Amino acid sequence: CPSGAEQGDAAGGEREELLLLQSTAEQLRQTALQQEARIRADQDTIRELTGKLGRCESGLPRGLQDAGPRRDTMADGSWDSPALVLELEDAVRALRDRIDRIEQELPARVNFSAAPAPAPAVPTALHSKMDELEGQLLAKVLALEKERAALSHSSHRQRQEVEKELDALQGRVAELEHGSSAYNPPDAFKISIPIRNNYMYARVRKALPELYAFTVCVWLRSRSGGTGQGTPFSYSVPGQANEIVLLEAGHDPMELLINDKVAQLPLSLKDNGWHHICIAWTTRDGLWSAYQDGELRGSGENLAAWHPIKPHGILILGQEQDTLGGRFDATQAFVGDIAQFNLWDYALTPAQVLGIANCTEPLLGNLLPWEDKLVEAFGGATKAAFDVCKGRAKA
Repeated sequence: CPSGAEQGDAAGGEREELLLLQSTAEQLRQTALQQEARIRADQDTIRELTGKLGRCESGLPRGLQDAGPRRDTMADGSWDSPALVLELEDAVRALRDRIDRIEQELPARVNFSAAPAPAPAVPTALHSKMDELEGQLLAKVLALEKERAALSHSSHRQRQEVEKELDALQGRVAELEHGSSAYNPPDAFKISIPIRNNYMYARVRKALPELYAFTVCVWLRSRSGGTGQGTPFSYSVPGQANEIVLLEAGHDPMELLINDKVAQLPLSLKDNGWHHICIAWTTRDGLWSAYQDGELRGSGENLAAWHPIKPHGILILGQEQDTLGGRFDATQAFVGDIAQFNLWDYALTPAQVLGIANCTEPLLGNLLPWEDKLVEAFGGATKAAFDVCKGRAKA
């Protein structure tokens, strides 16, 4: 791109060229006026000569008297003398030649005066320069856009790699802090919250990426005594406390909240028994499905359609978050047991959901598996060994 000094010089040059063009236009106008005056004078001369020629050809004495310097000579002679006839013929030929010459010159003068002034070359060159600069600027903008897109893609890939490494390091630190898992296998445990309060909960120690679809499956046993089942889980992000929430408050039906948008689910946990719950959702058209004990109980659309689940939030089991990671409300707390909370970044098929619910095809979440090292209990909530496929029949 041109510098400020170059742009100033270009602007000064343009002003000088404009003044030159104005001066040239004024000169052309004066020339046109002069040509017009000369044309009028020539037209008067033509009319005068034409009149004289007519009078000479008609043989009127008045014509000879008005013929200029020859007036006195011809006035003394006879109209029948040969010398006078020859002189008249010479005068007529001279007048005709002069008329022909003036008539030939007249169109050229008229055309010259009427012709438009030629377009100056300077503006054409200036426009060409401007077009060239615009082309260079556009090419530079396109190049910068490509560089920015490449940097954005590279930055996103690097961020994913860093997050993956951090998750691996976090898992390794957890193993070093707590040693090997106390449960065998590592997913054979449950979280218990014995009473309704605003301080008992479990936190998942793994950050989620941006999601365009997900399936959450969990085993739940509610001990709320028939009132609202509270909040089995909630996921909040900066700026949105209700990014994903499963909630049953008071006598209202169970609800799924995504980005604060609500869908009512035809699910029930009021018999104090173990139930397998699965919720699948995709941002495309906001499609959702709700399963209980392997059976599809309800589905719908337009639930936060085209909204991606935001990353780097906090996932809490047993409490509803009014702010990021806190400000729990005891009236919305879950009371009971939670096991096998798994999260996938795609929608499971009905056959997969049924296989998990029947314990015939157990499947851990590809994004968030139920593992001892990833779940930490707080405030009096407890972790205990539990195999849901064996223990639910005894409970």
